[in-house]
Amino acid sequence: MNIYIVEGNNTGPVNGRLARAELALAANSLNFNVTDNSDSADAIIAIGTGEISDKSVIGKKVYVVEDINALFANPKQILTEAQSKAVVFEQSAQRVSAPTTNTAVKRIVAVTACPTGVAHTFMAAEAIEEEAKKRGWWCKVETRGSVGVGNELTPEEVASADIVIAACDIDVDLSKFAGKKLYRTKTGPALKKTAQEFDKAFEEATVYQPSSTSASAKSSNEKKSFYKHLLTGVSYMLPMVVAGGLIIALSFAFGQFQEVLKTVTVMENGVEVVKQTLVKELVGEPHLKQIGDLAFSLMVPLLAGYIAYSIADRPGLTPGLVGGLLAVSTGAGFLGGIIIGYFAGYVALAVTRYLPLPKSVEALKPILIVPLLATLATGIVMQFVVGTPIAWLMKVITVWLSTMNGANAVILGALLGGMMCTDMGGPINKVAYAFGMGMISSQVYAPMAAVMAGGMVPPLAMGLATLIARKKFAKAEQESGKVSLVLGFCFISEGAIPFAARDPLRVIPCCILGGAITGGMALAFGSTLMTPHGGLFVLAIPGVVKPVGGYLLSIVVGSVIAGLAYAAIKAPEKEAVATTA
Repeated sequence: MNIYIVEGNNTGPVNGRLARAELALAANSLNFNVTDNSDSADAIIAIGTGEISDKSVIGKKVYVVEDINALFANPKQILTEAQSKAVVFEQSAQRVSAPTTNTAVKRIVAVTACPTGVAHTFMAAEAIEEEAKKRGWWCKVETRGSVGVGNELTPEEVASADIVIAACDIDVDLSKFAGKKLYRTKTGPALKKTAQEFDKAFEEATVYQPSSTSASAKSSNEKKSFYKHLLTGVSYMLPMVVAGGLIIALSFAFGQFQEVLKTVTVMENGVEVVKQTLVKELVGEPHLKQIGDLAFSLMVPLLAGYIAYSIADRPGLTPGLVGGLLAVSTGAGFLGGIIIGYFAGYVALAVTRYLPLPKSVEALKPILIVPLLATLATGIVMQFVVGTPIAWLMKVITVWLSTMNGANAVILGALLGGMMCTDMGGPINKVAYAFGMGMISSQVYAPMAAVMAGGMVPPLAMGLATLIARKKFAKAEQESGKVSLVLGFCFISEGAIPFAARDPLRVIPCCILGGAITGGMALAFGSTLMTPHGGLFVLAIPGVVKPVGGYLLSIVVGSVIAGLAYAAIKAPEKEAVATTA
């Protein structure tokens, strides 16, 4: 049986590609053939909703898969139903639309955000838009990604919305939705269980009041975890770490040429005169390093400030920032910043909720009383309670990590590299990443080398496995392997998720093994990394990675071992069996 697959224009590139891959794998297992010609097709399957630009299906029988979640759950059933339930696709229709039991068109606005602001932010936005259009509702999703706000919602769009969905793994500013019914969730459920989240949104949404002073200001479904507060702080801290680290690395790179610049001479009245050129003044080490050091000095205040912001909203930002600055000045570093950030946030929240005031001065609470009392309490605790012992502890940790070598370095590197491969963007991965980034703020660059090198292993290993054992992988998986290789070079561990989701008991142990080997080797070579992101592309800037040879060898060895291991133990797809039969 020949199957031809088309997509509605509202499907989205990510879901469309994944759905095609699922159907192709299911077709292989049923001995069906996916064809590129609609004229030779026995059944045509249309994925998603919206206009179909492929005019070759007009007049032919088409089976519309409106619920993509159902396709992912049982693609074989979709293929079976396509034979009996397909209907003639009329030229006058040229649009695939899902029926809805709701006669009124609802208006949905949403916000998506994840800690790194890359993959999950945009995939969740795409899933929400798709589900809304499938129901015949109007929808617009604002993304809070790594490059800032995308597809920004206007005040008019917010005002006319029936409900707001905030699918955020970190805390974001939702003040524009004050007075609107808001439902909080995370990017994972919004991406994987979109229909259920839509139904829950209309059942559980509550009116959002960002600056409420009562104890009921935040409903139970708005409570955030201890871990989520930390991720919020790390998310806002990340760009500063990247900028500061790269600028300092540039200062070292340009510093190598200072002696050459000093010997530049010019002739004045027949006499050689040595002059300091303009180029040296602009790019010399002291100047760029000062910029990088200033950027680094803001990292801990941002971390503490946005941890407090995540806990207490705007009232927590000022005491958190001040506490972070005191953490830097006392030498308590990023560990002190984390502790004082939580303290400042909960103090600000307690003052906001539980300090009774006359109604005549209630309006002064968020702009005067809370910042004053919370900042004062935070400063006193940081200076007289937390600062000294945490500064001593940070000094011990910094000295230990700076002088660490031999077996200790290998063990630490193996631990961090393995953690990066355990859940590929999940809590364990983020804990290792936050530790490496925090140590950069203390100018200890070895842990981050193990973290980034280990995090590149899963997607690189899966891409290599599809090349090494090509016959064991279906055609769709081979294509995914090519994408995975590119994502691996960019330090996007999520590139391995499709493989891990399909075969977790084989993929994850292989990746952990490769990541641990990579991390251990990286620190055995004494590798250091001055920026927390960028993958292999940071090698274009001299001095960011040292030593380059050992660092690259670590990534290659770990990725090859993980890729070979998975290629050896992977069960062949039925497509391979059918080909060799």
